[in-house]
Amino acid sequence: MAEIPYKIFLEESEMPKAWHNVRAVMKELPDPFISPATGKACTADDLRPVFCDDLIAQELNTTDEYIEIPEEIRSFYKMYRPSPLVRAYNLEKALDTPAKIYYKFEGNNTSGSHKLNSAAAQVYYAKKQGLTSLTTETGAGQWGTALSMACAFYGMDLTVYMVKVSAEQKPHRRAVIETYGGKVIPSPSDTTEVGRRILAENPGTGGSLGCAISEAMETALKTEGCRYVLGSVLNHVLVHQTIIGQETYAACKKYGIEPDMIIGCAGGGSNLGGLISPFMADYIQGKNNIDFVAVEPASCPSLTRGRYAFDFGDTGKMTPLMRMYTLGSGFMPSPNHAGGLRYHGMSPILSKLYHDGYMRAVSCEQTKVFEAAVKFARVEGTLPAPESSHAIKAAMDEAIRCRETGEAKTILFGLTGTGYFDMTAYQAYLNGTMTDYIPTDEDLERGFATLPKINF
Repeated sequence: MAEIPYKIFLEESEMPKAWHNVRAVMKELPDPFISPATGKACTADDLRPVFCDDLIAQELNTTDEYIEIPEEIRSFYKMYRPSPLVRAYNLEKALDTPAKIYYKFEGNNTSGSHKLNSAAAQVYYAKKQGLTSLTTETGAGQWGTALSMACAFYGMDLTVYMVKVSAEQKPHRRAVIETYGGKVIPSPSDTTEVGRRILAENPGTGGSLGCAISEAMETALKTEGCRYVLGSVLNHVLVHQTIIGQETYAACKKYGIEPDMIIGCAGGGSNLGGLISPFMADYIQGKNNIDFVAVEPASCPSLTRGRYAFDFGDTGKMTPLMRMYTLGSGFMPSPNHAGGLRYHGMSPILSKLYHDGYMRAVSCEQTKVFEAAVKFARVEGTLPAPESSHAIKAAMDEAIRCRETGEAKTILFGLTGTGYFDMTAYQAYLNGTMTDYIPTDEDLERGFATLPKINF
């Protein structure tokens, strides 16, 4: 067995040549998307006005465990992949824990996050289809940045509806998107019918990912040669993010690392789903006994306090119905700094795995997340994104438990990106003005009241 280095990099020749599709091994599949117009499962034709043809095929593919990554996308990936699997020796020492802690770091690109893995794929397929422009939403800004980078590379026009509170909190993130040629519109806006309606119903709202999705979809449907692309939640996005899990799986096999726990932050679910996918396939088939943990903000607790129900993926109720853990498409999250986790629902794949008991979920208050983030930054040298810091918090809690019990667990978590555009949030934490918001049961009930009154 090879000696385990501080940072584990696969050789370029060891990079995965296929994405992983965990649905092919799930004992029971997630429910299909439902057309609200017909009450029947969505077909490729139903999805074609919104999405690219190749992405639709991946979205509906439940039989192929491996989906080939085109050579052109693999060449793009080589600009910043493979990404390192890092042993957090300094964090272990600081926590005085017998646990071994590893993290898969996805911040080694200008977007600062894992989002480029799917952005490159989605723009490639759009270009291949002959489209000329794309629309999307972005919360914290990582997805908008990644997509603007990919669109610049492939020569595509891009309009980004950025959640208004994030656009206000992160002007430099907006500037990066615009540097790569993306047009940024704070959402909700008065540029779309759905945006004007949301503003009329919620004056002064800071917006949500659900609002931004609605505006981006409306624009795509009304623009010739344009399609909508999404940065999380959907099956094909999770599939693209399995490049993370495939690399991690290969590195663990190469160096004999056997995780007892795999932890990831969860907003829409693509990064966690991508990280755990090959490991989860083994778990389903009885080949490991890993504890899979989703970590979400206490301010937007779709798994820990949501309902497993059919719901719209957007506030404007334009998407198909998806069965997922949800707070209701009408739920308006607080202006929490982890903008990438500010979404009312969860990936149908992760929702099904959670519902069937294959993984568990915890929620964390924002101030405790930033406390963990600052400690991590000071000992490991990387400033983590607020989203990733939820996973850091849970990993540190588990490592402390190991110290108290004497267990020497191997903990692996996803560090999805860097926090260098999140200094307003870090400043709020450091100067003591950051507050925690936890929705009351009454707050949640208002969101649940927006669930469609349909039984399938």
